[in-house]
Amino acid sequence: MSARRDPDKEFFACLAFRHAKGVGHKTWRTIFNAYDSAYEALLDADAWPDKGLADRRRANAVLNEGWREKARAEYLAVRDADMQVVCWHDNAYPDRLRNIMEPPALLYCRGDVSLLRNPSVAVVGARKCTHFGLESAERISYELSSLGITVVSGLALGIDRQAHLAGLRGLGRSVAVLGAGMDQDYPSDNADVREVLERRGCVVTEYPPGMRADPANFPFRNRIISGLSLGVVVAEAANRSGSLITARLASEEGREVFALPGPLGQPTFTGCHGLIKQGAALVECAADIVEVLRYEFAGELDMLPDAPPRGAEDPDALPGGVIRTASANRRKSSRPLKTAKAEPIDSVPRKSRQVPIRAAVVLDAEEQELMDVLEESGKQQVDSLCRSLGWPSGKTSRMLLMLEMRGAVRQLPGMWYLARESEPI
Repeated sequence: MSARRDPDKEFFACLAFRHAKGVGHKTWRTIFNAYDSAYEALLDADAWPDKGLADRRRANAVLNEGWREKARAEYLAVRDADMQVVCWHDNAYPDRLRNIMEPPALLYCRGDVSLLRNPSVAVVGARKCTHFGLESAERISYELSSLGITVVSGLALGIDRQAHLAGLRGLGRSVAVLGAGMDQDYPSDNADVREVLERRGCVVTEYPPGMRADPANFPFRNRIISGLSLGVVVAEAANRSGSLITARLASEEGREVFALPGPLGQPTFTGCHGLIKQGAALVECAADIVEVLRYEFAGELDMLPDAPPRGAEDPDALPGGVIRTASANRRKSSRPLKTAKAEPIDSVPRKSRQVPIRAAVVLDAEEQELMDVLEESGKQQVDSLCRSLGWPSGKTSRMLLMLEMRGAVRQLPGMWYLARESEPI
């Protein structure tokens, strides 16, 4: 392997650009586009002014190596963590993200990095949302994933959670973009979904280990959500929702924006209605999205049938058994950094069928006991379920997540859960 292709050197070179003073997105992007690797660009820093790539001040900022201490600290922190690094020049780095105005020089990932290059649509929305918004986000996300389209979201509570869970049930899976370092347990209430995403989907961040979930990170994080996606669906949003930032960024990058109309007078849909007035496409189902993006999808998917009926599901989409704790996959390692492979997943949807919940979900004795309690009460909060069943909270939460992903129960705002006996999955 040549020096310029060494993944450790390439990673460290990207960190040099990240931490060099005065070298911003515009500068390093111009430089990266002129070389075959970040490492090659770093070695040639003295020639940047002569090549018209950067002025002498910026070249000296790199040559003087004032960045080395911070770059080394981040390098060691990442090397001791269980994650993959996708650098700008890697084949695994998604072209859609590379073409935005301020792309990240690198991404930290856990899970299947090939999903980053899959045809993707972002589904975002409010944390405090309505039952209607949750149902719509779930339905649209599942329909998209059933077509092999990856669902991208931000791992927040509410709409994001529902989008990830529904996406994981289909062939397209789901990608979560964090606004903090990979080692941060945020939001803690979504740790169960994140653990499954790390095994069955993909979790990505541009932030180094130790970076907390600062509110200022999230608007900047949103550019990656929109940048990975061919379009952004806002499933529910008030006028000041952060989801509108994602929609604005998508529009500025020439990506399609979709909005779900809600009940008149419902304050959590005023942002969606505003987007529609400004020209966003009104969306009621995945077929509306496919119709608008058909030409973009056609170049990436072998087959794009009409959106499947409610209930069509790949029976092999999710693993069985008890979900492991999130810490089980977060072991420390001194192994060399993992390199990412960009092998596209099979995006041709399998034959599906619509079946009632009892036929589709085979329940064991404990799952049946939990379902019986939910069906008798109509809906319950997690704490109340624990008391009714006499189970510890960890066991109850794990079982609820598995049933939620299989379509047997639905999480409502406030950690309420509802059985879905009468609905197909």
